[in-house]
Amino acid sequence: MPEGDRRYLALLGSINVGGNRIAMADLKLALEEAGFRDVVTVAASGNVVLSDNRDPAGIEAALESVIAARYGFKSCAMVRTREEVRAAIDENPFHGTGPQHGSDKMVHSIFLSRQPDRADFDQLVADHRARGGERLAMGDRVLFLDYVHGVGVSDLSNKTLERRLRCKGTARNMNSLKNLLSKMT
Repeated sequence: MPEGDRRYLALLGSINVGGNRIAMADLKLALEEAGFRDVVTVAASGNVVLSDNRDPAGIEAALESVIAARYGFKSCAMVRTREEVRAAIDENPFHGTGPQHGSDKMVHSIFLSRQPDRADFDQLVADHRARGGERLAMGDRVLFLDYVHGVGVSDLSNKTLERRLRCKGTARNMNSLKNLLSKMT
């Protein structure tokens, strides 16, 4: 890795959903052509491990620009360090073992574009309390969510969460996050 480069995880929203199809080999090539180094795509859902010397905000802007210019649609990019990915696993209060914890497939960390207002989060929790069994907690630019009965039956869709928290987000379950963390070496 060149001096000053750091390893990051880029989580790209809207990739290979809703008609926004991108072959991962093509995405890798596009990012390398844009100057990113050591690019590795993981699964086909917009997970990219890469090296760069810019700060995360600069990387996010560059990634969003590449996606828009090359593929013609808007994607949100959430860029995190290895330490932040580790924290999204370790600090998720619903991840772990025992009856108070959920399944690694149902427990998600939703990476957010900014820290939501506490009042917006508290109102979301209060409004949802009587509607479903999901459990929510807030971290540092991450929403922890245990879907309990599954994402497909929940009222807490990504669009709903973004509207209520007034920021963009992209979710990964614990199985995916552990796999992504292992690729960041």
